[in-house]
Amino acid sequence: MARPIILGVVGDSATGKTTITKGLVEILGRENVTHIGMDDYHRYDREERAERGITPLHPDCNYMDIIEQDLGHLRRGEPILKPVYGHGDGTFGRPEYVEPKPFVVVEGLLGYHTADLSSQFDVRVYLAPPEELRREWKIKRDSTKRGYTEEQVLEELDRREPDSEAYIRPQNQRADLVVSFRSGAADDADHLDAVLTLRDGLPHPDLSIMLDGDGSDGITLEQRASERCLTIPGAVERERGAAIEEAIWEKMHFARHMRTENLGTFIVGADEGHRSESLAITQVLILYHLVTAKASVAVGGDDAAARQKPAPGVPAPA
Repeated sequence: MARPIILGVVGDSATGKTTITKGLVEILGRENVTHIGMDDYHRYDREERAERGITPLHPDCNYMDIIEQDLGHLRRGEPILKPVYGHGDGTFGRPEYVEPKPFVVVEGLLGYHTADLSSQFDVRVYLAPPEELRREWKIKRDSTKRGYTEEQVLEELDRREPDSEAYIRPQNQRADLVVSFRSGAADDADHLDAVLTLRDGLPHPDLSIMLDGDGSDGITLEQRASERCLTIPGAVERERGAAIEEAIWEKMHFARHMRTENLGTFIVGADEGHRSESLAITQVLILYHLVTAKASVAVGGDDAAARQKPAPGVPAPA
């Protein structure tokens, strides 16, 4: 079997990592995906972090060497014994025996912290919503799902800010695709704008398929030195979004059997049943890179590279 294709979805806490990956896991098929949460690699439990005055965003609070080692094993098609961290009570459970499947989806805080760790990924996505929106998302999530009060969440956000600035945000320079969901004209969760920065490290599909003749849907594409900026308004109509998705599916016709209606769905707090066209288009773009990388490796062997060049050589944060 060809080696697994490894996707990284990295970003600060409550940036939408699980929202992005959930639809991808569903469409690829749970039987085809090994899903890894990097929070499992925390060095200290919640009580120990409080005693030491360290946040989970700090590299010293995580087994960074073991993360890199385990990703290397998975990339070679080898099983790992993965630690397990429970967000419910902040303690560790029994380690889990994990075997690699055709796709490995890894989400977490520090996936691109070093060049060596970053190089383990075939496709690197970084999530960067505006800070005000991220704080709103974190309050909703942690107060509805993790048992915190709003005051506790705000205090924790302030305490983590120095580590966010020092260790989390600099990683966006190593990403192939930076995704920033922002409040749109409708100012509701179902109609967020998506601003995508697509770097030249991956061969992206022909993005002209996103643009209509008169630009009335508000989708824009800006060419920069070594990257392009694609803006997808949250107000894009369902019919227009479906046409764009169809055009991207045409570029990966060998994977059309995967197509479902699951893309673009998400949860706000504990409220399910939401759908976003900008999210669906973002997910299908990521899916394009996963399935084309899989095809490339299948044809060219284990060492086939889906990307055009290695990750930018960004120095590790101090």
